[in-house]
Parts: sequence; structure tokens; C-alpha cells
Amino acid sequence: MWTTTLAQCTLQTMLKRSNSVLACHTLRAGGRPGWPVARSSSTSLRTNWMQLREHGTQATARLPFTPLWTSTAVKQVRSLEQERLLEVEWEDAGQSLYPYTWLRDNCQCPVCTLQSAQARSLQLSQLDIHTGVDQIQFTDNKVSIVWPDQHTSEFDPEWLKKRCFSSAARQALQEELFLNERVYWGSELQIPTASFEEVLRDDKAALAWLLALRRTGIVCLKGAPVEQGQVTRLSQRIGYLRLTFYGHTWQVQDKPQANNVAYTSGKLSLHTDYPALHYPPGVQFLHCLSQANEGGDSEVVDGFHMAERLRREDPEAFRTLTSLRVDFTDTGADYCDFMVQSKNHIIDVDSDGQVVRINYNNATRDSVLDLPLHQVQPFYCSLHAYVQLMMRPENIVTYKMEPGDLVTFDNWRLLHGRKSYLSHPDQVRHLEGAYLDWDEVMSRLRILRKSVHGESKNQQAP
Repeated sequence: MWTTTLAQCTLQTMLKRSNSVLACHTLRAGGRPGWPVARSSSTSLRTNWMQLREHGTQATARLPFTPLWTSTAVKQVRSLEQERLLEVEWEDAGQSLYPYTWLRDNCQCPVCTLQSAQARSLQLSQLDIHTGVDQIQFTDNKVSIVWPDQHTSEFDPEWLKKRCFSSAARQALQEELFLNERVYWGSELQIPTASFEEVLRDDKAALAWLLALRRTGIVCLKGAPVEQGQVTRLSQRIGYLRLTFYGHTWQVQDKPQANNVAYTSGKLSLHTDYPALHYPPGVQFLHCLSQANEGGDSEVVDGFHMAERLRREDPEAFRTLTSLRVDFTDTGADYCDFMVQSKNHIIDVDSDGQVVRINYNNATRDSVLDLPLHQVQPFYCSLHAYVQLMMRPENIVTYKMEPGDLVTFDNWRLLHGRKSYLSHPDQVRHLEGAYLDWDEVMSRLRILRKSVHGESKNQQAP
């Protein structure tokens, strides 16, 4: 039985199924779903999570809404010919609407779907995007549709209900799929911990680790063997490592003629790794093999939290850093020789304005600044404001890794740094590092979630 702080935190709160009202009900009621707050009597959980909630950032970092698909019993189905919609009325008083074109496009029969790959076989060029229907009925617990060409499609009520087009249902399903909600934090954070060996051998421990990594952005795995190769072992629990110009793995040590500022004993300012790539690695592993006697403390800041603070405190600076693209560069030789160049926003936002990635490394920010003259000073003022915000003591978490610690963190969200240290021949500071992409990490998270919790008859969202 694994009983780490991370296990208690994640399994008792983040995976707890809520008794929320079905999201599809809002189609009729016109309301907005609530956002439940995870609670637990665990002292360690309160230490790690209650403080985060009390940090005053929940307006922008809510815990996930997880609807319970309580009933998929169909009361009746009917065709809305003028709107070209199928209406499903559920026994629990909710209702859902489905466009004809979408239903025909997603026919689940063996002709239209390759069952072995769960992939669509129907070609879009063959789809009548203005199709009507000949017949709709509900029989044998299936919604059956006969199309004008006499092709028949059957849909399971659970499958349909999970794909309800109401705003609340879509939001809930997207959260289930991508876990985009975050818990923001400052210097009060106690970094979640778990056992390295338990994560390797136990699916529940691995799932708890990845959920905490996604929500909080950082987890320290304790007790890894103090020898090289452990970041590779951990990556195999997920899938595979991200190869970069520095190799599949890389050794962070004080090196002569260093080809990276990390390979010195000097201070590293807060940064994300590899903004010189247009698609920087999403997750970073750092395994401590040997620590310096003096100095070498690590620092991390929640870049998403700081971006939201900047949005509130200096909206013009936020607009500047989300709209202007900045040049980054990295040149040298390691795994192979390289000369990379990119243009990135310091703060990336999605189409809804939500912060999705931070791209900032002062060491590789290029002297080339492809901006009109009148935008140069506003850019410097905006970046300076963001950096000064991050450097406030109440926003920085400082910790010192010990041999056997393997820190895993979100490289798109966290900025990390290091205090300078003294190098001694008899005590060489040595970390081994590696990268992964979020696509691989989220893939493993979904697989583990299915393995641990299964897919219940009622399609409960974990």
C-alpha cells in the first residue's frame, strides 16, 4: 500500500467523483455548472492543497468540474426537421440536440468506422453535409437513424450523452480529456512528493504522479537509485524521451568550455528550457546524482500564475508579451552540431485568451529583435515587469535537491533557476536531465486513468 503525500492528495481529491448535476441539464435550465472544491480530512493533503486554494487565485485556477453521467435512460427521441436536429429527451429531465450532419459523419457501423482502430472510415467527400433523415426511432436501447440513402446508423445513449453539445457538457468533456485546469501557487507551496519505485511499479501511484504534475506543475520523486539512467527508466513508464540537440539525456555539471549556461557553476536566472525551438519540450526530468556542498539551491515559479497576475496588474504589458514575437537562438555542438532559431511570444495564449505556455530564457533571447522601432521600449518595459513580478520573494519556491531526488515539472508552465555554487573536485554537482512532450505524458495519463478506474456503465468522468 503506497501512502505518500501525493497519493493521499491525488486519489482522495483530484480523482474523487462528484455528485454534480448532469451538465446537459443546463441546456434546459440555462444555468452554469458549479465547480466543486476537493476536500479531505488528511493533514498532509490540507498542507499541500488547502494552502493553494487559499492563495487567492481560484478565479483563474479552478479545480475541475467533473459531471457524473447519472442517467442515460432515454425518454423519447424526435426529429426537428426544420433545424435538422435530433432531439433526445432523457428520463432525468435533461435534453440534448445533435445535428444530422454530425450524426451521419460519426456513424459507428463497421462500414463507416474501422472498429479495430476506432477510426473513421467514411470519407468526408462522401458525406452529404445537407443530409436529412428518413426515420428516427429508439429501440433495443439504441437510437436508430435511417438516412435517405437507406444507410442505418445506431448510437448508444451513453455515447451520445457524453457528446452533448451544450456549453456545460462540452466544457466538462474537454476538461476530462485535457485536464486544463490548474492549481496556482506561490512561495507557500510544499512540493508534492512520491516514491520513485512505487511510481514505476504501481499504476495508482503513477496516475497520482501524473495528475499532480498536470495540476500543480511539479512533483519530486524520492528514492531513485543514485546512478545514471533513472530518467530513462522513468520515461519508459510513460513512453519515450524527447530527443534534442543535447541528446536523449544530458548531464548538468560544471564543464570547461560549456556549450550551455547550465553547464557552469554560476547562477541561472528563472527560465523555461528551449524557447529557441518553436515547439519546446513540455515536461522536464532532473535527477540529482551529487549535490554541491555550498550553493546550488533550485528555484521555481508558477509562470501561469504570474502571467495572470500580470494580466490584472499591468494589462498593457500582458498584451505586449502575448502579441509580440521575440527571437531566440541556440548555436553549438553536442548530440550533433546545431544552429536553431525561433520566434515565440513570451506568453502564449489560446483562442479563449487562456495562458498555455511560457517561452522565456534570457540566455538564449537573441540580440536580433524583429520589432518596429516604436515597439522596442514598450517590449522591454513589459518583459521587465513580468520578470520583476516573478522575482518577488512571495512567488518563488526554493529547495535543494538531495541525491536520489528526481524532480519532474511542467516546462511550459514553470520557470526554474539555480543559485550559484562552489565546485570542488571531490564534490562535483551532477544532475541528469531529460525531456518529454505533453502529448506522450497525457496519453499515458489517460491510459492509467482507464486502467485504474475503468469505464463505468454510466461513463463517469474521473
